[in-house]
Amino acid sequence: MKVLLVGGAGLVGTFVTPYLKQQHSLRVLDLHPPQHDVEYVHGSITNSDDLKRSLDGVDTFINMVMKSPQGGSSTDQTLTQIVENYEVNTLGLHLLLWTAQSMGITRGVHTSTMSVHYRERTWYPAEELVPLDTPSVYGLTKGFGERICEYFARWFDMNLIALRITGPRTREQFLAERRSALGQPAEHRLYWSDEEDLARAYLAAIQAVQVGHGHFDAVFIAGDEAEAEHNLSKARRLLDWESRAPRNIWLIDQFGPCRCSRSCRPLPSTRSMSADGMMSAQWVLMTSSDWRYVIAQRTTG
Repeated sequence: MKVLLVGGAGLVGTFVTPYLKQQHSLRVLDLHPPQHDVEYVHGSITNSDDLKRSLDGVDTFINMVMKSPQGGSSTDQTLTQIVENYEVNTLGLHLLLWTAQSMGITRGVHTSTMSVHYRERTWYPAEELVPLDTPSVYGLTKGFGERICEYFARWFDMNLIALRITGPRTREQFLAERRSALGQPAEHRLYWSDEEDLARAYLAAIQAVQVGHGHFDAVFIAGDEAEAEHNLSKARRLLDWESRAPRNIWLIDQFGPCRCSRSCRPLPSTRSMSADGMMSAQWVLMTSSDWRYVIAQRTTG
């Protein structure tokens, strides 16, 4: 499919683009050019003409725009944070959905956040059961954004999914922060989300909205593989998604980093016994130029 990444040159868009690019043709709408070699339209989510130009010819969209993000535990806010969050999370989102449906594009994915909730609680039992009770203006306007998605699903027959993500991290950041958290008391742990886990969630959501019509769902996406705080059953049911990144930590800890001259990433959940009974792991070699997967096998002894 041809997919528009609104705000695709930002933090999340930059590190999920290589994964999405393997399966879809991408176009980015952003005020800044993307780091990857994809089609680019300069513009803003708050400008209807920019939205029309960028939506022309695409099949679906992912909204990734983010400005002045905050956690979900504080009421601290500046005038800039108030204005920017309302501009992109409410006005911009409304313009995006209104423009898309008027052009016949009725299926899309919205990036929400776990910060729509008050983040000091220790259990999130279900998306529909936890109140949108954040004290932050970022989470407040992201919650309003979900209501806007519901509005367009109900009255404009759009099929939309909002991913409530938490702690988006590159692979390197994720591994470093997960290792630094080992041995810390549980109350000091945060649930970061690995780049590949996030990309798989977006890819699954793009496919899920192709079925049916006039429906909106919000889905928890968190690197909480033990579901210690987040009930991720809806993500499994609707998107066939679960966090796989911790298995990469296990592989690296067991086998050590690949010592070849290329940038290797371990395949999630790949472990086997070689003919002589030695453990082996598969590694994914991701080249910086074209991100093609090259599979190699390395046996430890």
